[in-house]
This record gives sequence, C-alpha cells and structure tokens, in this order.
Amino acid sequence: MLTKFETKSNRVKGLSFHSKRPWILASLHSGVIQLWDYRMGTLIDRFDEHDGPVRGVHFHKSQPLFVSGGDDYKIKVWNYKTCRCLFTLLGHLDYIRTVQFHHEHPWIVSASDDQTIRLWNWQSRTCISVLTGHNHYVMCASFHPKEDLVVSASLDQTVRVWDISSLKKKTASRGDDILRLSQMNTDLFGGVDVVVKYVLEGHDRGVNWAAFHPNLPLVVSGADDRQVKLWRMNDAKAWEVDTLRGHTNNVSCVMFHARQDIIVSNSEDKSIRVWDATKRTGLQTFRREHDRFWILTAHPEMNLFAAGHDSGMIVFKLERERPAFAVSGDALFYIKDRFLRLYEFSSQRDALVMAIRRPGSTGLNQSARTLSYSPTEHALLMCSDVDGGIYELYVIPRDGSGRGDGGPDAKRGSGGCAVFVARNRFAVLDRSSNQVLVKNLKNEIVKKSGLPFPADMIFYAGTGSLLCRSEDRVYIFDLQQRLVLGELQTPFVKYVVWSNDMENVALLSKHAIIIASKKLIQRCTLHETIRVKSGAWDENGIFIYTTLNHIKYCLPNADSGIIKTLDVPIYITKVSGNSIFCLDRDGKNRVIIIDAAEYMFKMSLLRKRYDHVMSMIRNSQLCGQAMIAYLQQKGFPEVALHFVKNERTRFDLALESGNIQIAVASAKEIDEKDHWYRLGVEALRQGNSGIVEYAYQRTKNFERLSFLYLITGNLDKLTKMLKIAEVKNDVMGQFHNALYLGDVRERVKILENTGHLPLAYITASVHGLHDIVERLAAELEGNVPLLPGGKEPSLLIPPRPVISGGDWPLLRVMRGIFEGGLDNIAGQGAEDEEYEAADGDWGEELDMVDVNGLENGDVAEILEGEVGEEDGEEEGGWDLEDLELPPELETPRASSVNGHSVFVAPAPGMPVNQIWIQKSSLAAEQVAAGNFDTAMRLLNRQLGIRNFTPLRQIFLNLHWGSHSYLRAFSSAPILSLALERGWSESNNHNMRGPPTLVYNFSQLEEKLTAGYHAMKTGKFTESLCLFLEILHTIPLIVVDSRREVDEVKELIGIAKEYVLGIKMELTKRDLKDDPVRQMELSAYLTHLNLQTVHLRLALNNAMTSCYKNKNFATAGMFARRLLETNPTIESLVKKARQVVAACERNNTDASELNYDYRNPFVVCGVTYVPIYRGQKFVSCPYCWTRFLPSQEGQVCNVCDLSVVGADASGLICSPSQVR
Repeated sequence: MLTKFETKSNRVKGLSFHSKRPWILASLHSGVIQLWDYRMGTLIDRFDEHDGPVRGVHFHKSQPLFVSGGDDYKIKVWNYKTCRCLFTLLGHLDYIRTVQFHHEHPWIVSASDDQTIRLWNWQSRTCISVLTGHNHYVMCASFHPKEDLVVSASLDQTVRVWDISSLKKKTASRGDDILRLSQMNTDLFGGVDVVVKYVLEGHDRGVNWAAFHPNLPLVVSGADDRQVKLWRMNDAKAWEVDTLRGHTNNVSCVMFHARQDIIVSNSEDKSIRVWDATKRTGLQTFRREHDRFWILTAHPEMNLFAAGHDSGMIVFKLERERPAFAVSGDALFYIKDRFLRLYEFSSQRDALVMAIRRPGSTGLNQSARTLSYSPTEHALLMCSDVDGGIYELYVIPRDGSGRGDGGPDAKRGSGGCAVFVARNRFAVLDRSSNQVLVKNLKNEIVKKSGLPFPADMIFYAGTGSLLCRSEDRVYIFDLQQRLVLGELQTPFVKYVVWSNDMENVALLSKHAIIIASKKLIQRCTLHETIRVKSGAWDENGIFIYTTLNHIKYCLPNADSGIIKTLDVPIYITKVSGNSIFCLDRDGKNRVIIIDAAEYMFKMSLLRKRYDHVMSMIRNSQLCGQAMIAYLQQKGFPEVALHFVKNERTRFDLALESGNIQIAVASAKEIDEKDHWYRLGVEALRQGNSGIVEYAYQRTKNFERLSFLYLITGNLDKLTKMLKIAEVKNDVMGQFHNALYLGDVRERVKILENTGHLPLAYITASVHGLHDIVERLAAELEGNVPLLPGGKEPSLLIPPRPVISGGDWPLLRVMRGIFEGGLDNIAGQGAEDEEYEAADGDWGEELDMVDVNGLENGDVAEILEGEVGEEDGEEEGGWDLEDLELPPELETPRASSVNGHSVFVAPAPGMPVNQIWIQKSSLAAEQVAAGNFDTAMRLLNRQLGIRNFTPLRQIFLNLHWGSHSYLRAFSSAPILSLALERGWSESNNHNMRGPPTLVYNFSQLEEKLTAGYHAMKTGKFTESLCLFLEILHTIPLIVVDSRREVDEVKELIGIAKEYVLGIKMELTKRDLKDDPVRQMELSAYLTHLNLQTVHLRLALNNAMTSCYKNKNFATAGMFARRLLETNPTIESLVKKARQVVAACERNNTDASELNYDYRNPFVVCGVTYVPIYRGQKFVSCPYCWTRFLPSQEGQVCNVCDLSVVGADASGLICSPSQVR
C-alpha cells in the first residue's frame, strides 16, 4: 500500500472522492464534515451543522453539491462553492447510515436504522419511494453504476437487491396530481414503485456492507461474522459464489476494484485486506496498530482508495503506477504488460522486444520497479519487490527471438536494487551486510565493497561509481578506490536524473528537487507543494520536470515556472528541443510539444547572453505579468519596459529603472496627482531638480516647491513664491517663505497684518528695527511685552547650498548593456520616447506669474487654474503665465537624456526576511523573519494553538536572535542584518539560507535533564517551569531529519506526563482537609509514564498516604509495585516489605477511592479523574493530553496553548516533512 495522504481527527465514518478535483470529503463521529485537498495536504473547509455523528457523505458527479446524513435523522444537501447547506430532507426516524447521489437522475438513496431505505428527488426536495422489507438496521444502500438496481445490507443478516426501473419510468412522465397521490401512498404504506429482486441469505450475523461490481453481475458483502461473501446474479436468481475468510473481527466495508479483479475490504480488526476475486485468495494485508477501520471508498476515475479509521483517514494506492523504463541514447526500453518494449525517439517507432518470464506471484507491487541497460552488451537489469527484492538479468537477443511467449531465461539474485557500473559489470546492494557486490554477466561475484555509511538504495553515477542513498543523505562512492567522493544532505531521494554530459545531477524527492554537481556540490533546491513525479535535462542544461498536474522547468539558479498543465500524470523520458517524450500510467508513449521561449529567455538572462535576449525580445511574443515581474525581480526593469503598453505599468517600471524620461511621458498621459507626486520623489532622489520643480507645479504643491527653491538656493523664485502666497492670502505660506529668505521686515509685516502685534514688536525689537518698534509701542500703549535680559539676539537665515540651481552631480559609469540596444522594439521605440520626453515644451508650463504689480484683490488671473480644478475641469500644469524665466531654465531635462555614461540608481533587492517568508513553511522560520501572523496561523492549523500569550517572549527572542544590528554613524538609522543558518564564505551568494534560530533540540534535552533533577529533589515548581518551557519551545524549533522529528514528538509526550503529574502533586498539597482526594491523586500519579526513579518516589508517596489513612489493601498493592521496580535504597526496600506484611494481615480499605488499578485508564488533564478504557474523551491536538468531553473547546490545562478537541494536521518542525 502506498500512502498518499493521512489526517489526524476524530473517528471517520464517511468518505467521498470528488470526480475531477483532488478533493475528499470526510464525515466525522464528532459531527464535522471536512473537505481536504489530498494533493496539497490542506484542509479546504469544514461544515458542522449536523447534531451528532455524520455517517454518510457523497459528492455529486457533475454539480457543485454533496449530500450528508447523520444521527440527527437529517439528510442535508450542501453547495461546496457557497459553503452552505441548501436544504434538509426529513423523513427518517432513526440514524442515517449512508447517502448516495444517482449518477444520472436527480435522486438520492439513503439507508437508516429505522429499517427503511428512502429514495429522494433532490430537485423537488421530496421522498419518491420508501423501500421496506428489512427487519433490522439498514447499514448501507447504493445505486448500481449502470443498471436500475439498488443493493442494501442490514443487520437482519440479509443483502437485498431492489429493482427501481418502474420508478424511473413513472418519474419520467407523471402528472402533479398522480405524484401527490403516490406520495401519500408512499408515506402510508411504503413504496410500490420499487420491488425486491433478490434476497441474499448466507451470513451468520448482521451484514455491514454490500456493493455491486462496476461491470459484472456480481455483489460483494461483508458482515459481523468476519466473512466477505461473493454473490452472482442473473435474470432469474442470485446465489453465493464463495466466501473469503481472514478477518478476525467485524468486516466494516468491502468493494470491488474498478479496473482489476480485486476485492478490497477493511475491518474492526485494524486491517485492510486485498483479495484476488478470481482465485478468491488473499493477496495482501495492511494493518494499523491502534485504529479500527470503518469505511472504504474508491476514486471514480483514478487508482486511489481512502479508508477511515478511529483517528483519521488515509488516502492510498494499492500499487505503483509508474512504468519502469531506461533511456539509452535514442532508445527507450520500458515494461508494459509483462513485455519489454523498445521505443525510438527519432522515428517514434514502438516495438516489442521480448516477454518477461516471471515466476507466479500472488502479491501486489510485483512488477518491475527499475531498469538498467548496458548498450554494448545489450543486457538489461530489472529490479522488483518480489520476495523482498530481487533483480533479474536478461541478455536481449539481437535476432528478435524473444518476442514470443517464451523469452530468454533470466539470471536472478536477491537484492532490491542493481545497476550497471561498467560495460559488463553491475552492482547489487546487499542491505543486510551493507555491501555492494560487483558481478559479471554470468551473475558471478567479482568484487565486494563494504560501504562506510548505511545505504538503502544505489543509483548509477558514471562508470565505476555509485550514488548511494541513506535516510537523509546521498553519497558518491568510487568502487575502484573505495572512497566517498562527495556527500550531500537531502530529503529522502526517490529518483536520480543525470544531465547528458554527466556534469549535473537532479535528485528528486517527494516534494523537492536538488540540483547538484557531479561531486555533489549543491547548486540549488526547489520545493513543490505537489508531488514531483519525473524529470529530464534538455540540451541547454535546463531541468524539465513533472508534478501530478504540471510540466515545469528549473534553471540552475532555482528559478522555476510552469510550462504546461496536465490532465493526468506523465513520466518524462527525454526532452529534445520543443518536444517532451513521456510515458503515461498506461504505459503509452506520448510526445508533447511545448513553448520553450520563456525558460530559454530566462536562461539567456542568467548566462548574460544579452544578444540572445535582445533577439528574443524582437522576435518572440513574450509577454504577461509573470515575465514583467520576473524581470523586475532580477533587476532588469528597463527590459520589462519594452513589453508593456499600459501607461500605469510603464510608469511604475520607468520609476523602478530610473528612466525619468519615460516616467514623465507616462505621467503626462495619466495626469493624476499621485503619479506626479511619485515622479517628484524619484526625480528628487536622482537630483533632477528641473523635473522635481515641474512635478510640484503640476500638483500645485507650494510648500514642497518653496522648500525645493530653498535647498537649491534659488532665492529669486523663493521671493516670487512669497508674493504668490500673499496673493493667495496664505499667511503661513508667506511666513515660511519669509523665514526661508531671512526677511525680517516681511515677517514683522505679516505678524502685524494678522493682528499679532506683541509678536511683531518682539521680532522688530530683537532684530534692531527701531522705527517699527516705536510705532508698534505706540499702538500697544501699556501692553508692551518685556524682553529677557542677558540674551544676544541673532538672525536665523538658512545656510547657503553648496551648489545653487541646476541638477545635482551624478556618478559617471559605462552605459548599460540594454541601453540603446532595444531602441526600436514594441511599436514606438525607446529612442522616440527619449526625444519626446527631452524636447517636450515644458517652458510654458513652468512659467510663473509676476505678481509684483498686482493688488491683493486682483488675483483672478492667478487663481484661474485652481477655480478650473474646483469646477472639475483640469487645465494641466500650473497656469501662472505672466512670469518670465531666465533662458537657461526654460526646459528642464533629465540628466541622462542622451548621455552614454550616466549613473542610474540601482533598484533595491528583496529583503532577506521576505525571502525567508516566501520560501519557508515552518512556523519557527516565519517568526524569525518577523511574520508573526503567518506563524500563528500555521501553529493554529498544525497544533490547534489559540493561546499565544506564553509564546510571546519566545517569538521575540527568535526574531531578535536571527538578526544582528549595526550602527553606521550617529545620524543614520541602525542597520539590521539577517543571520543565515549554516552560512559560510563558500556559499552561493545568490542563494539565501534559512534563518539562524536561537532555540534547538539540544537545549531542550538540557532542560529535560534539569527538570528530571528538580523533580527528583522535590523542587516541583522549578521542575514545572522547566517542563512547561519545553512544551512552549517545541512548536518553534527546527530539526533536520525524520529521526529527530520522532525524538521531538517523543519529548512532547515526556514533558506532558511530567507537567500533568507535577500539577496533580501541587493540587494534592492544597487538599490537606480531604485525605480521600489526596490518596486518589497519589494513586493516579503512579500510572503516569515517569522515569523509574520518579515512579519509585510516586509509589512510595502513594503507599505512605494510603497506609496512614488505613487503606491497607491499596497500600499493599503500591508496596508490591514499588518492590517490582528493584529499588537500590535498602531502607526503602525494608519499608515496602514491612508494609506488604502488615497489609496482608489486614487487607481492607477504610475509604472507597475512585481508583481501579486493574482497569487501564488515563487521567483527565483538568479534573484529575480517571478516564477508563471505553469511555469517551477528547484530546489536546498538541500534547495529546486526554480530557472529559465536557472540556471540549477549552484551552488545554497542561500545555496552556491548544484548544481541546480542535482539528489539527500535526506538528511540522523539519524541512523533511514539507519537501
């Protein structure tokens, strides 16, 4: 069984695959219906309107609907697009077991514990027939996939087949009156349109499931008698064909395989069994350790199954669908239907080579898994999983004599993997001794090489070399020198693809692709959320690969993209130009023509082949937002500019690339205030004061304009800005301009005109304007303000700028590769844009009105532009046309109009924090990057965490610890530098590693040791703090390997037990007046999973407490348990033996305790009472502490983080879990 997806949840009672999308519905015993994407492994939605368990659920074949039935006697029809229940069908009088849509008609069939089956019309929302006849619970009912039949199974030990053909005829042509009359009869007497065709009797106990064969007249059933029975039907009768025995408990569900002669069943014996329907023998059994199976379903179109059990569900395949193949030059050898076939890429000719003679095998997954071919010897190695793993060596006859059924004999040997390493030598991995055996074509051992590392798979790595895989690493091993030539840490590698020149290798894992050199020096890593299926290198060094639903490409710098969407998965065998050769799951060769322009363009950019880039821009149809975004990201916005016609996008790209001329032209076309403002900001950054001035004028931003004249030292225009402010009655503007100019008399005049006579007096007095002081003193009469003595006044005048007027000086550099090279591309060329931008007549629009001769009231001409704006008529520019400018300032031009060596400021790159956020799906790394919101959502989804207060300081420490802070100089801000994990100078500087994390697993182990010691010495509060720190830190650590993930999960269990135990001990100490409760808590503590030394202390404590309170029988039991731990302290042994002897003389208990040590139990994390086996409970999704059902929805009392009973996908703390 190949598990594709697994969930953790309450007991799953109903399952249904969507026919087109990668979705599955799971209905739970808790009353929730979950909608999962099994490819992505994500929970899409949940529906929880049912009251009580939901036992049946089913997708409609073509409509966006699904139906559910539960223990609340209700059938609900849902629309999954709108995420709501459309309507409810009422009629059943007891639990509803199954529901199903008809494949053609608007019907639903439902089975219920009220001993009836009902047929419903979901369009008219009525019950059209009630099928009565069973005299016990009806456990399931389903439509035949093609014929007008329904099969049902009941606890009355029968299977019934019902004929619904007359119902089909009547519903096709029935009037409303007759329909209503029929409905009344149905409700009173049961349906008359459906008749029982067969009653199948043979099971000794209640039947839980029955299903039709998709094509043949067969029925299969499973029952509480632990048997699976096969039945055959004809027009006259039905009879039992055979019985399949093997299950050791009730059979829950059983069904036929749609494409093979196979029966699949599952049972409460915690197993799924696969049977040969022809030979009626068992093929394989898959078991779970703790979970009983309840439901089984098959995908309507794909080779996928799903099974629901006590703690979730699994989606699985019975056997591999990937055809085994080997490529050699122009030839492809592949296995199809037990025949070896040859496909020539050049001629696309497919030919049968020979039959594969295999010993009879009754298991699944026995077909060839890998092929290895030696072209010089015309020999083929085929590896399979038969008998635990064997290889078969065939020498292919050159005369075609093996094409019959006979075929050549194979030389066989044990070993799950074998590959050719030379012309007539092949290597076999012996896993038991961890050796590589080199053999010749006679299957004789020539050489043995012990491996200095554990290996479970070998791949070809050139003549005389092997690429060996261990759990989380791969190695290059030289068989001649017996040396390790290279080593690389990777996720679990499934496939290895070498480039044509053997210089690069692609290592394919479940969700990742690692590109490395032949010495295993990593070049890049690519992560996929969908499973990676296959790949091949093209002649340009680009790796083309497939996922379940896409053909994609990967460049050497890890840039990737989608080439084509797939309807069904394919396996690439070769890439040649624009053609992709591949095999599908049926073993058919296909040729897919692709458009390689996008990735060839990106590859040319990467290799700096700019002549190719410019040629492709001129000749190809490259376009789209993705390409523009890519060019922006890679620092080529000036190239992206030539793909764009939209003025707003052109404006953004022009600003990013520093091309002020195109930005001005686009701003003119757009003519919006925001765009002029942004143009002004960019022009100011570049020091192009003429365009800054023009942009401020267009937005009528007088304050910024005044400040611009101040910093450029243009005092003449600053004086005119003062006059304009006076004309506009802008008092603050006047005063600011007077301050900028250092004009004291003007400031006094403004203050006097606005009625601020005391301020005017002070200003004139400080600056020595005695004539004005006397006049103002007379006006103020006796209210003259006093000036402080001993102060030396000074005139505030802004310092003169270093350079007055004109643009700021810029660094001179060589002209960029693309400047001028793309001048005549995409309609109007860049050159035309430059000259249009440069020679546009800006002079008139820059003119300002001379206001010297105007009175304050005569401002109609000046304000004409503003009045026009208010009336909604945009005049454009700043229309103050009476002012004449000096000739040299008439037309502001960007500095780089025609210059060939002008610096353009580079665009800032993406911050490392942002790269971490985009690349990582681990909560700890999101926290380190500062993306707390995403981290909290991840922890909520993975572990059900809702209370983040205990994690606040850990979040801050992680974020601060992943950065270093440098002070440049006093006036500059502090620089934040991101610290990368595992960084070294040899790293590729374009590749960003994950963040440094201040918390690691070894720290937790140290805290665990300290917690043990504090527990042993009785420092319970200190020990509790340490174990809680462990529980609070674990969600935010990262480990490398799967083995360490298991250790982390084990640590959660240990910390949970100790936190629960310490809290019980502290609670016990507060109950001095309740000796019975004290004894109970002492007893419960001894049943926690503690270290032996701590268990002895707990047993001693419980023994002492019970003995003192005269519960001698219980005290004696604790004493015996204490002696079983073999304590080394002699006084403790003596004390325990004395208690045993004393208690045997008086084996009674004075107080009755809520404690039964013979019945296994766990302790509720809040109430501290036992939950015995068989009682209902809910769990914390993080620490798995169990609680009474009344605690559902509360924050866990043990970890203080997660919500009890919440759905969660499980802890993700390693990149190996998401790759």
